[in-house]
Amino acid sequence: MIARLKEPKHAAYLYEGWQDGSLRSCLQGIMGQVYGNDQLQPTAARAILGDFSFLAGEPEQELLRLESDREFHILVPVTEGWKELIESCFGERVKPVTRYAIKKEPGIFDREKLKKAAASLPSGYQLRFIDEELYEVCRREEWSRDFVANYPDYETFSRLGLGVLALKDGKPAAGSSSYSTCLDGIEIEVVTEESHRRKRLAYACCAALILACLDRGLYPSWDARTLYSVGLAEKLGYHMAHPYRAYDFFGGTDI
Repeated sequence: MIARLKEPKHAAYLYEGWQDGSLRSCLQGIMGQVYGNDQLQPTAARAILGDFSFLAGEPEQELLRLESDREFHILVPVTEGWKELIESCFGERVKPVTRYAIKKEPGIFDREKLKKAAASLPSGYQLRFIDEELYEVCRREEWSRDFVANYPDYETFSRLGLGVLALKDGKPAAGSSSYSTCLDGIEIEVVTEESHRRKRLAYACCAALILACLDRGLYPSWDARTLYSVGLAEKLGYHMAHPYRAYDFFGGTDI
């Protein structure tokens, strides 16, 4: 029977080789949930955090029926057989996409380069860490919601999360924040509001966030949806690991 795992670590062996920060948050029991077909030795599992689901082990249709799906969700098949099941169950409600895993390389970052990047904001902009006031501002705006969306309140964000915004006239224009948190790091979320793009704001925000992570002994993991995101990561010192298949999911869970 499919159920939420009381000890998510029991599913960790199914995800061997996957280093995604949000997945690790789930398996470590810090954020998100992990569902499986056995509490102690699951042979199939689904780890869910925010918009992401990581599917591993033997493909089981019941794990695709979970009512945790939003109107939009990203399904990541860790094991090959899940691709066929996702496509056969959801048909046109899923769109295959290519995402890009970024290498986890502690010690790779050039602090001096990052300091220069963080100081490279255009005139009129300023960097500010997300405090309680900005947490509430981010929640109200669609474009910035994912900076804080996976932390149910500011107390949780202040304890687990970390984020930097570029402000223009006191209002957020771009930012880089923790999409999720695991024991030794965060998964980076970066967005620029449309009217402020092409000004290297994301570059400065990410540099400041990476420096803050390093000062705290945290690793800032990066996963890219586009080649543009890969390029930004590489400017900051990261290296691409490999592309991988995922599915954008639209609609309900009736299958």
